[in-house]
Amino acid sequence: MSKTNLTIEQQKFLINGTLVYSEYPNVKPTMLGTLMNARFIQAIFDTQDRGRFNRYGKTFDPDVNTEELIEALPEWYASGLRAITVGLQGGGNCFTVPGHLLQNNPYSADGTTVCPKYLDRLLKLIKACDDLGIIVIVSYFYAANISELEGAQAVINIVEGMTKFLANSGFNNLIIEIANEFNIAPFAKMPLIHEPQGMVALINFAKLHANGIPIGCSGGGGFTNEEVCKASDVVIIHGNGESRSRLYNHIHLVRKYTPNKPILINEDSQAIGQLTVCEQEGVSWGYYNNMTKQEVPTYWGITRGEDEFFAARMAQTIGIMDPEIPEEDQLYFQGLEDHMHSNGTRFPRVASLYPEKINYVKFYENGELVYICYDESFTFNFRCNWQQDGVLTKDGDVWRADVYLRDGEVRSFYHTIKNS
Repeated sequence: MSKTNLTIEQQKFLINGTLVYSEYPNVKPTMLGTLMNARFIQAIFDTQDRGRFNRYGKTFDPDVNTEELIEALPEWYASGLRAITVGLQGGGNCFTVPGHLLQNNPYSADGTTVCPKYLDRLLKLIKACDDLGIIVIVSYFYAANISELEGAQAVINIVEGMTKFLANSGFNNLIIEIANEFNIAPFAKMPLIHEPQGMVALINFAKLHANGIPIGCSGGGGFTNEEVCKASDVVIIHGNGESRSRLYNHIHLVRKYTPNKPILINEDSQAIGQLTVCEQEGVSWGYYNNMTKQEVPTYWGITRGEDEFFAARMAQTIGIMDPEIPEEDQLYFQGLEDHMHSNGTRFPRVASLYPEKINYVKFYENGELVYICYDESFTFNFRCNWQQDGVLTKDGDVWRADVYLRDGEVRSFYHTIKNS
């Protein structure tokens, strides 16, 4: 019998009949009934080419991968995390491996069967989350792997089969996300998913078999479709690539379409300044960090830098506790750790507990100014708040980041590269 029972009352989430975070005496009123969450999309990942993912100081093993996440969950829970997103087809190793090389697909081509090992790992994770009080958002389809399926009937078979499987699992700590970003271009080859009318039909079809599990579907960063919002039990949106003002506008557009449903952002970025918008609006926010939590193999614990600062700000935003990180440790020059490279390619960035305090960052390689970043997440080769281009490094290179704070202070950080 499920220990963690999720229900919904208008815009709010309840666990076992009480608003989420009610147990904290100093919880901020706007955060009551939200689900602060993280995109742990590779939680049950596997691939036909495991050797490709023996890197970052680890040897990839799918069972160990899931087990290490389970071991890390209690520390995330203590900081306020109450939901995770897990993908049957995983997600992209967006910075280092092209999507067509992921080969992460548990479904048969006709969609009538699902690899039992994937389902075993999924159930093991759902049970661990149920024991703790964490909701699992189960995502069925990822665009990079959709070509593995033979047409619309395969999609229908998967939606029916997976939804029945979850409904009969005995667990009530679940939300179903039909697809990750259904409107993006790679899904165009599967119109039943890609077109809003098709997605509405899939959501309504899934409801016939869900036994009350809430269902929704995300679009790409900044995208919302009125019909899909109205069909969903939970309106799932993505905020990646959006400024704080654009995220605010996005939230209010959803509320115009569906004023009495919960909004769940289950993918944004490592740009934790966005948390301010969600605190003001009373909306659930999803931490998405491609480098620390989506590149396989993954270190699932709260790692130094961006993970650490997100966990602290999440706890502060909810009202659990204020950060206990000394001021001198509230900035971190990240991405240059010895093990964090892919054949010498690295992704330097400056993590901050309070990125709102940063004006800009100058990056130097061997004493030469090579880049200036003016926007969160303060990355080298910035593309948007979740994405950056890498840089090829070699042993002995000396990198420096000068962080110009808005109060006029400048702080400098150095790192000498060691790839071997």
